Amino acid sequence: MLNEILWIGTLILSFFMVIFIYRLFGKTGLYIWTAVAVILANIQVLKMVQMFGLVTALGNVIYSSVFLATDILNENHTKKDAQKAVWIGFIIIIFTTILMQITLRFIPFESNEYSESITVIFTLFPRITFASIVAYLISQSHDVWIFARLKKKHKGKHLWLRNNLSTITSQLIDNIIFTSIAFIGIAPVDVIIQIFFTSLILKYLVAVFDTPFIYLARSFKRKERIGL
Repeated sequence: MLNEILWIGTLILSFFMVIFIYRLFGKTGLYIWTAVAVILANIQVLKMVQMFGLVTALGNVIYSSVFLATDILNENHTKKDAQKAVWIGFIIIIFTTILMQITLRFIPFESNEYSESITVIFTLFPRITFASIVAYLISQSHDVWIFARLKKKHKGKHLWLRNNLSTITSQLIDNIIFTSIAFIGIAPVDVIIQIFFTSLILKYLVAVFDTPFIYLARSFKRKERIGL
């Protein structure tokens, strides 16, 4: 039960942090959050846990918070601003990977007891890394596109619909791309199916839960417009 409690706590904390940093720093805060979130998600994914009777990797919550950040940018600002956040995250993933691979090439001092831990965390698995980068760029860009399209179609109404529909469809795309590139041909089919549906279920739970937070973020913008 501890894992479930920690997962729910991480979910609430992550979304509140997105809202908090947006309240303090506006668009810049969400750009910063996106950069931090993609790094943390790629570290957390190395830890496997069991929750709600399902075995899954961590990282789903913090990764999904990026969808909330880009949806807020799309809703309160522009599609261009949201896509900018996507590109920031994409570049950060690549640069972090390159820099940490260089870091691993340094010969550690004899008494450095943490070197092996860093190596374990940041050792590059080319196929996994490539799958993560491709899935991120395509799914996040799709989220930005469909959110903006639905916003225009409904003339700014039905925020709950575009928030959930854009995130849910984009999470499906992300799962299909990542699972296909990362595991097909190297893992049994039944294992791939379990990984796919387990991560998708958890991502969908996160997607539904973020709806109140995007309404809260939109209320900030409305108060600014009327000078409160």
